[in-house]
Amino acid sequence: MTTPRGSGLLRNRDFSLLLGGQLVSAVGDQAHFMALPLIVLTLTGSPSQAGFVLGLGTLSFLAFGLVAGALADRWDRRATMIGCELGRTVLTAGVAVALWLDRLTMPQLYATALLTGVLSTLFQVASTAALPNVVAPRQLTAALGLQQSAAGAVGVLGAPLAGALYAAGRTVPFAVNAVSFAVSAASLRLMRARFQKDRQDVRPAARLTTEIREGIGWLWHRPVIRFLTLVSAADKVRYGAGYLLIITLARQLGASALWIGVVFGGAAVGAMAGALVADRVTRRFPLGRIAIVMLWLEALMFPLYALAPHPALLAVVAAAESLVAPVYTVAMTTHQLIVTPDELRGRTTSATATLTTGALSLGTLAGGVLITVLGARPLVWCCGAWLLALALLTTANRAVREAPRAGAAARHEPPGAAAIADAPG
Repeated sequence: MTTPRGSGLLRNRDFSLLLGGQLVSAVGDQAHFMALPLIVLTLTGSPSQAGFVLGLGTLSFLAFGLVAGALADRWDRRATMIGCELGRTVLTAGVAVALWLDRLTMPQLYATALLTGVLSTLFQVASTAALPNVVAPRQLTAALGLQQSAAGAVGVLGAPLAGALYAAGRTVPFAVNAVSFAVSAASLRLMRARFQKDRQDVRPAARLTTEIREGIGWLWHRPVIRFLTLVSAADKVRYGAGYLLIITLARQLGASALWIGVVFGGAAVGAMAGALVADRVTRRFPLGRIAIVMLWLEALMFPLYALAPHPALLAVVAAAESLVAPVYTVAMTTHQLIVTPDELRGRTTSATATLTTGALSLGTLAGGVLITVLGARPLVWCCGAWLLALALLTTANRAVREAPRAGAAARHEPPGAAAIADAPG
């Protein structure tokens, strides 16, 4: 019998293929998104145009996320994911070819950014919804932790590689990304697992709006998921503002572009370290305690950004603050996936992701305005107060305090049996 730890999980052939394909694709994405604004600046000389092209991906998620969730529950998830990867292969290869022929235009970049955003949204929702069918219930927390660790590793190592690829030629990052999507599609094709269960109650397909409302309604009647999703969205507002805020603080300390990279590298290292222990912590402690501790640690640590006298200490604060978020993400995602029926997982996943992505976008947009109006250091204290209020509200919520261990449900119960862990309320 395989153990729930990472070593046993990596002997799961299907998960290894899934993780390997996603890791290769993430490296390609890193190269793509580093090169994209540079290409736009070369074509137009406009930073606003570069920002708009990058923002189309987020806009796609906000506009299409709920629909993507309904489609991920309605369609065959593996076939959908393979189709998304092949579509992204064609679109990204088209950019590489146009660059090579010196015929790349802004309309092509707009269309590519929008369409790849739509396909990425559908892929992400289907992948998350399918994961409990790829790994055993007892392996779910370890699987999510490994995915978080892989994302952290890409964050640490991907930026230098992306720079090297762009230095080799401006078409190279896009060609590499196209190949990475094709590799991901091939790995999915080799998998044997069924990505969704056979439906016991076959019924005519309802309108997409009806199916979306069904998923949102199911979430709304789960008090723990409902409350923690709203708190996560509120936290994402602060997180979105924090990106520009940290850059501004670093520049006020005289940090070079290299030092700013070190600061965010510290955050990536912290996130990767948190992901490595997420499985163990999720199995040992109740979800409510993890959520409460995370918010209190964030509330206590975030003000340290305003007190750091050197960019190196900013990097230390960023690493420490980023350590706790992956643990909570794994615990919360495990809980939601375990208690959600398979036929609703796409819709519930997309609903929570759309809300938090929208909050992140709002925070990003508001960050620049608030820095201009308040100043960087006063905004740090405001964000700290915001986090303190969230920590107090979460601590006072009885349903959250009594939430069980997500890892215990994943280890001992068959898929779907843990619905009692977040009963309607």
